[in-house]
Amino acid sequence: MELKSLIRENLVNVDVEVQDWEEAIRAAGKLMVDDGAVEPRFVDAMIRVKNEFGPYIVVAPGIALPHAKPEDGVIQASIAVIRLKNTVEFGNKDNDPVYLVVALAAVDNKQHIEGLRQLSGVLGDDNKIAAIKKVQTKEELLKIFWGVE
Repeated sequence: MELKSLIRENLVNVDVEVQDWEEAIRAAGKLMVDDGAVEPRFVDAMIRVKNEFGPYIVVAPGIALPHAKPEDGVIQASIAVIRLKNTVEFGNKDNDPVYLVVALAAVDNKQHIEGLRQLSGVLGDDNKIAAIKKVQTKEELLKIFWGVE
């Protein structure tokens, strides 16, 4: 499954204003709920995972990857991407503050691993990270993840 089918147009937003990490996760989750990709309880599950297991979801400097289990309400495999207008702290001293929230909803573990593998190709590329920080529109952000120059 390609990133283009996981990160659909209405699952991306830029300059999202939030007050804290929970609002950041809820903002990404709302895109998924509105898309019909997840049930509303999936958003609560992502917050529960962060509360239970801590800020390990901040996987790289400035990048949070909230997720929950498929049985927490995933309807369709999806990835929501929001770039925040203002950074927020997730409590990860090595990688805070967060400016990019990439919420992952997989229907099974195999898909979860594949989605992460493809994401790491984007998020591990310094040039793409620099471009993500500069985008003005969600269309520009989409093109980076879709690999469209």
